[in-house]
Amino acid sequence: MTVAPDSKLATLWCPSPNREARAGDCSPDMLILHYTGMECAEAALDWLTREESKVSAHYLVDEEGRIAQIVAEAERAWHAGQSHWAGETDLNSCSIGIEIHNPGHDFDYPDFTEAQMRAVEALCLDIFSRHAIPPHCVLAHSDIAPGRKRDPGEKFDWGRLARAGIGLWVAPAELRGDEGLGPGDEGANVAELQQALLEYGYGIEVTSTYGRGLEQVVEAFQRHFRPALITGRADASTRETLARLLAARRDMRLA
Repeated sequence: MTVAPDSKLATLWCPSPNREARAGDCSPDMLILHYTGMECAEAALDWLTREESKVSAHYLVDEEGRIAQIVAEAERAWHAGQSHWAGETDLNSCSIGIEIHNPGHDFDYPDFTEAQMRAVEALCLDIFSRHAIPPHCVLAHSDIAPGRKRDPGEKFDWGRLARAGIGLWVAPAELRGDEGLGPGDEGANVAELQQALLEYGYGIEVTSTYGRGLEQVVEAFQRHFRPALITGRADASTRETLARLLAARRDMRLA
């Protein structure tokens, strides 16, 4: 068992009992960012290290930017829950999870602090020094569990992280005021949208029907990549932003 943090940035090593070996020969190739959804960081740390909670993460960043390591990076933390990305369903086995303290949507959802954002940037880059995690696999909890999770939410500054070399980001297309595609719509345009979301990694079937599942995936996409307006409707801005994102990923692969 690890007796010291993997990261020199962690000032506290507080092992959680909620951990186990990663499945098979899995090694981390995804990074999942969460918010705690609790009113104080101390309560979050207590919960993440209690056996009865059945949850954990590898790291916790509090509002002052202090970093605690809870599970060794070599081990499987219990942070992703029922989730899906790029065909993978055991995301706990192939990811590293970072909890960022923020009370979340149920408690007025305050802004993330400057100290937190600096700490998250530094921690992510430090993790990258040990693990090969591609930019399109730096994800929100909401990306891997649409409809079930909203964290870290629309106030999290993904663009800032991308400028620091963390994750994939494109400038969101401007809002045009159109309604776009939405629940009840059917046909080739819906299928094209589903195929594009599937190509990026979202867990979705191509059915040509705009049902509740697609609405939740679009909402998750907007929350991460087009946070100015979260409706679950695929307006022109959403579809163009998705196209830009896919193009950026293809260009990155060709580079």
